[in-house]
Amino acid sequence: MITELFFDSLLNLGPDWKVEKIEYDAESDEVDIFVKWEGSFLLGANEKIYDYRSLRRWRHLDIMQYKTFISARIPRVIDSTGKVKSLEVPWSDSMERHTYLFERSVIDLLLACKNQSKVAQLMRCGFNVVNRIIHLCSERGVERRDKEKIYKQLSIDEKFFQKGHNYIGVLSSPDDGYIIDVCEGRKKADCTQMLEKNLSKEQRLEVENISMDMWKAFISSAKEVLPHTKIVHDRFHLIKYLNDAVDKVRQREVKNHEVLRNSKYALLKNHANLTLNQFWKFDEIVKINFEVSKAWRLKECFKALFKCDDYQQAFTRYSDWSSFCNWENIKEVNKVVDMFNRNLKGVCNALIEKLSNGMAERLNGKIQEIKIHAKGYRKFENFRSAILFFHGGLNLYPHK
Repeated sequence: MITELFFDSLLNLGPDWKVEKIEYDAESDEVDIFVKWEGSFLLGANEKIYDYRSLRRWRHLDIMQYKTFISARIPRVIDSTGKVKSLEVPWSDSMERHTYLFERSVIDLLLACKNQSKVAQLMRCGFNVVNRIIHLCSERGVERRDKEKIYKQLSIDEKFFQKGHNYIGVLSSPDDGYIIDVCEGRKKADCTQMLEKNLSKEQRLEVENISMDMWKAFISSAKEVLPHTKIVHDRFHLIKYLNDAVDKVRQREVKNHEVLRNSKYALLKNHANLTLNQFWKFDEIVKINFEVSKAWRLKECFKALFKCDDYQQAFTRYSDWSSFCNWENIKEVNKVVDMFNRNLKGVCNALIEKLSNGMAERLNGKIQEIKIHAKGYRKFENFRSAILFFHGGLNLYPHK
């Protein structure tokens, strides 16, 4: 009797539930705490206890080295209309087979190690239990989000998912530093659905800027769902396109110029980060004035265009730069300039705004960490829940 009173005090399930008995199974090293309803037979004016469901078991936090379960027969109540339903229990959600305290411990361990298999091993439960908690918490967290929150800035990026050119679209908030949602695929329909699902009509009107690369599907969906929002092409992607052009020129010219061998990083790295050998290699190439040297100068000139004061200044300076590119007439650079011209407004916006996909790229790196810990994901649903669980900025914990 003293033991039951002790566990009554520890569990603190309220006045209507009392610990009836405790059983220990030596073979399985499991402890069962049997809890009994001792509340009133009548529940309010219109409800009363109808019967009791069969015995149910919930996984609870371990007692010492023993796996512990709470077991109980839940009362069913009947109202004046004859409708029968089960009572809610204070230690768990009605559809779950684990307690709130067990769920909290799983969440803490997941946030610490980000590995579902290890957490299942530490908590001595099945992998499916941990996986279900991730799904449950991410869904619950998304539902708890402030539906009236104002997003002034948004970012859309893509992330490789599986072999075969399978990608996911990632919508994030650069100001808050978390992922709002992900969609399976990067087609216009996928991105459009993701934007419409996560942003109400009122929220869409408040978005001032959205950053992205030059993927047509992202641009089309943003123009359709957020017609009043300024599209800003990510400055890091713009520089990357030019870096790729410089490297292609180098690859073309290295066949005829021995000095260009082993010069890739001397030309592509930031000047301040060059090693001594790379610096001498770079200095030698620039003095000879190959086409790759001219392409490198054009790239550096473009980098100098950032931080324009207004759109008119950005447009004028960009026009001067593109004219200079045409005069140099380097085919690899011309392809990039043609692409920039097709997306001129977004490029000029990038020269004015501070917004970029920098935060989105950092979040992509964190998504990659999730993939590495899990050794890949086969189902998009599991991948999405894990991304939102770890980097969705969600309120994950059960209230009780």
